Amino acid sequence: MQDVISRQRAYFDTNVTKPISFRIEQLLRLKRALEQREGVLQEAIAADYGKQRYETFITELLPVYSEIDAAIANVAAWSTPSPVASSPFTSPGRCYVMPEPLGVSLVIGPWNYPVQLTIVPAVGALAAGCTVVLKPSEITANTSAAIANLIAEAFDPAYVTVVEGGVRETSALLAHKFDMIFFTGSVAVGRIVYQAAAKNLTPVVLELGGKSPTIVAPDANLPLAARRIAWAKFLNAGQTCIAPDYVNVHRSIYEEFLDALAKEIAASRYGLENHNFVRIVNARNLERVAALIDQRKVFTGGLVDVDQRVIAPTVLRDVNWGDRVMGEEVFGPVLPTLVYDDIDDVVSQIKQRDKPLALYLFTEDAGTKRKILSDLSFGGGAINDAVVQVTNGDLPFGGVGTSGIGSYHGEAGFRSFSHYKSIVDREALTTAEEQQFRYSPYNDDYLKIMRQTLGIRPG
Repeated sequence: MQDVISRQRAYFDTNVTKPISFRIEQLLRLKRALEQREGVLQEAIAADYGKQRYETFITELLPVYSEIDAAIANVAAWSTPSPVASSPFTSPGRCYVMPEPLGVSLVIGPWNYPVQLTIVPAVGALAAGCTVVLKPSEITANTSAAIANLIAEAFDPAYVTVVEGGVRETSALLAHKFDMIFFTGSVAVGRIVYQAAAKNLTPVVLELGGKSPTIVAPDANLPLAARRIAWAKFLNAGQTCIAPDYVNVHRSIYEEFLDALAKEIAASRYGLENHNFVRIVNARNLERVAALIDQRKVFTGGLVDVDQRVIAPTVLRDVNWGDRVMGEEVFGPVLPTLVYDDIDDVVSQIKQRDKPLALYLFTEDAGTKRKILSDLSFGGGAINDAVVQVTNGDLPFGGVGTSGIGSYHGEAGFRSFSHYKSIVDREALTTAEEQQFRYSPYNDDYLKIMRQTLGIRPG
């Protein structure tokens, strides 16, 4: 690990990564490599957990292509120093903020979207001018190997490289000093990464998770809400960090909403045979998610196929906060539904818990929208839709509190891998005002004039 990092630090110190032309060239190289090996990546993801080609393209590959294209188009503008106004002590002079790459970065990817969530952060790092050590998840071993081969064939390992392996290898990487660490995964592992980074005062971006709530108000368009919630929840078999984790539904429409949701699930014909559903990633996660299903509260679904590693899209009814399914992030195709009478009760329950990564609200009422957006803190979300906020590269993506630290996508990703230097550029001349008010010896007359000039009352 030390050799890997030392080579990258030596490479970064040559300043070769800093010219905009170099960054654009490398981003184009990455795009061409992805295009040439797209079939290999498709096969690897299918081998790991059975995702169909179209779903793989829209959830794994398209976001990467979009991120690369946006970086190529905008990296010159993002890298341009930004002027700021001068202060009394810096006038006359030019003040500006100048982005510079942080240096050698580590990107640790997750298993649920192993291509997108590993490579998209790396795009921000390359656009910023950093070198990158990628650590894909060992759980999706086929995809990890495919990413490693792609990167090895496309880049000098002193610039971008992949380290494969499990906990041992990740721990070994974290024992060394990086200039930036980007981690996507669970809250529990995020704490470990944060603690390791703190030993070297390394800045981090942590993309974590949590129980992301959905609220369906009495005036919601129920067929539309049911369709969009079902799609967002059962995409990738619920193995999505911003999937609706549970749904709060007003009592007056509860039964109608459940019926609409069941109809939507039936109409979608989710299943491996229809190429629109994926497996749970491994036996351990299958067992964990299956244990969250209280068969007494199953409204639809509830079937578990251990051999195929499949859990049927499942909706639980009349769930309360004492149920096991509400004690942790589901991260699977099980959707608990809760009844509410007063929106203030929903707000109170959410406030009592960790700040969620996402929140979704279905309503047409402007007052309800204002209340939820002003009263609740969450990473991001949508009104009358779900999950789609992640598709807009101009929207920074990230959590708050235990759901994450920092953000990325588009310019936000560039900023996460950059340091912004503050610069004052003055001519080598001394003005009369500078001579009078800046240098010693000082006197009370100067203080009086300074207060009057700045509009500050005497103390």
